[in-house]
Amino acid sequence: MAKSVEGPAFYATGRRTTWRDVRALLHPPYTLWHLSYVVLGAMVVEHVNWTTLIATLVAFFLAVGVAAHALDEIRGRPLGTELPSWVLTSAAVVGLGGSVALGIVGITRVGFGLLIFIVIGSFFVLAYDLELLGGLVHTDLGFAVAWGAFPVLTSAYAQASSISWSAAVLAFSAALSSAAQRNLSNPVRTIRRRVTSVEGEIRFADGSVRPIDRDFLLVPSERALRALSFAMMALAIAFVLAHRGH
Repeated sequence: MAKSVEGPAFYATGRRTTWRDVRALLHPPYTLWHLSYVVLGAMVVEHVNWTTLIATLVAFFLAVGVAAHALDEIRGRPLGTELPSWVLTSAAVVGLGGSVALGIVGITRVGFGLLIFIVIGSFFVLAYDLELLGGLVHTDLGFAVAWGAFPVLTSAYAQASSISWSAAVLAFSAALSSAAQRNLSNPVRTIRRRVTSVEGEIRFADGSVRPIDRDFLLVPSERALRALSFAMMALAIAFVLAHRGH
């Protein structure tokens, strides 16, 4: 089994530098994973407006990749970055503000129905990452809906000004995928950020013994998370190529 590297996340390891902190803050594999839902949501329509898709991707990157992650880091520094608080606050304001601005511009093409998605999306970013309402949204279900189903539905609506049954089913699939992500990543984060030692062993029927250590618990889950993130990105690219081929 490959040995894991110390750090608050498998994409936030190595010597602490400003670049390492920025990379950790953006959560590259997870951000790209959830942006893939945006792409897939647009693929359920027959004729894709590529300009709208790009704008939707940028909006979600600003809201989720930048603002949500900056707000999360402000609360307790789970990634252990040394980025100043004012930088994190500015990133959150600019990220969420930029996302909302793009959404407002999009209303001119999509219609005022898009305003509902702008309001709900802003609520998800603030309520989830700041754990508002007693953490009501900061749950497994909240994560699945906010970071899985919602990007699909928003992207589909931005394309067609409506939600089709295929978009609804795809959103349900994305929610399940995000639920799997959270259930894999929760124990990984706990071990990396809060556990100082692991002890135990597994005894097999043939009498052999396998020690239970940090790597035994981390490596399989992190390999699965890496594979799933790449799989979702590859799936989104495949659908784009299929649409472009028509």
